Amino acid sequence: MTPTPQTIDLLIEARWIATVDTDEVLKNHAVAVDAGRILAILPLAEARRRYQPQQRQQLDQHLLIPGLVNLHTHAAMTLMRGIADDLPLQEWLQQHIWPAEARHVSHQFVLDGTRLACAEMLLGGITCFNDMYFFPQAAAQAASEFGMRAVLGVTTLEFPGNYASDADDYIAKGLAAREAVGNNPLISFCLAPHAPYTVSDRTFRQIATLAAQLNLPIHCHVHETRQEINDALSQYGRRPLDRLRELGLIGPGFIGVHAVHLEDDEIAAIAAANASIAHCPSSNLKLASGFARIAEMSRAGINIGLGTDGAASNNRLDLFWEMRLAALLAKGLSGDAATLPAAEVLRMATLNGARALGLDSEIGSITAGKSADLCAVSLEHINCQPCFDPLSHLVHVAGREQVSHVWVAGKCLVEHKTLLAGKEFHLDACATLWQNSLEVCTVGTLPPDANR
Repeated sequence: MTPTPQTIDLLIEARWIATVDTDEVLKNHAVAVDAGRILAILPLAEARRRYQPQQRQQLDQHLLIPGLVNLHTHAAMTLMRGIADDLPLQEWLQQHIWPAEARHVSHQFVLDGTRLACAEMLLGGITCFNDMYFFPQAAAQAASEFGMRAVLGVTTLEFPGNYASDADDYIAKGLAAREAVGNNPLISFCLAPHAPYTVSDRTFRQIATLAAQLNLPIHCHVHETRQEINDALSQYGRRPLDRLRELGLIGPGFIGVHAVHLEDDEIAAIAAANASIAHCPSSNLKLASGFARIAEMSRAGINIGLGTDGAASNNRLDLFWEMRLAALLAKGLSGDAATLPAAEVLRMATLNGARALGLDSEIGSITAGKSADLCAVSLEHINCQPCFDPLSHLVHVAGREQVSHVWVAGKCLVEHKTLLAGKEFHLDACATLWQNSLEVCTVGTLPPDANR
């Protein structure tokens, strides 16, 4: 007797599937999805015998990959895209970004900016982002409106701003936001001390204690520029990473953002601590911060994910761009064309990012039992022909404009390159209003007591 097919919500039939939990690419397979989770990955003919889907998505010329994980961004800063280009980091921050934030950042600013970011990221296949910014409840609202997965930072600095008055206030408000968001399965939190040059030893110790008590990751800029390191040597007599290690922050839950300037012993220490790195190649290049030693980090066994940074310093939230740039830079700097092959770069943009956030049991690979966070990339356009190796095409040929479908927890959020949510927010008009407001802002240096 032929068994009765099992009724399920969705069957995605794809020309190629990159599961990422192995480097193998499956051909003419299907992913069975029910109640938001992956039931099975199996050959197409078998899938059609076993399952009766409520919806069938046929992707005849597509590569199906896990949803991309943006391991570091400041989502609301989409509203400051291109506001101060072609400047080094400290001048960019102190003379342009921080003054603009002091005048404009609010709950509404973060809500509108994060909505814009969610739309951009989803259309580019990003299903999860790790955010470091103010008013996290506003960011949580925006992510929830679009159905995205987000890890929101309890962003912490010493100096006052529109959001909080001091480090204790930042932490208290961030933890209160975490409580207010509650049990939303798509929203979680991490501790996000901004950087060694904006956070005191006392606050870092508090962050380390909270991370242990609450089992939360720590997300922190570190070793982004040579000036940061030189200033730390002058002020503390040691390099920032060494200071953070002494304060108890460097461990399996630590995500070091940028990590451009690392010595051999620092790479070894990060690897030994099972900490992770968020590599942001576009931002590092645009701010002239330098070249992260990704080949050496990879050889040392460090878990490396990819981030876009904010749209004010990139100026796009595009992980396809970051994948290609990461691969090319690693090859060019190492002098070895075999460095960072396509499968490894895709792993950085998916499973490695999930692992850094403690979400690898839930997302990051197309694995039975995990959430159905998925991205379909069309390779049928003439600029993708012929296709001998779909993974190579993903990294070196395709762009985010090839993303055709995106699902988060089994729910379709992008269909045939069309975003299914957010029309009611009139994002174009909203962005124009904020642009007009920011343009009339007179940008100057910070007051001397800002302690930045």
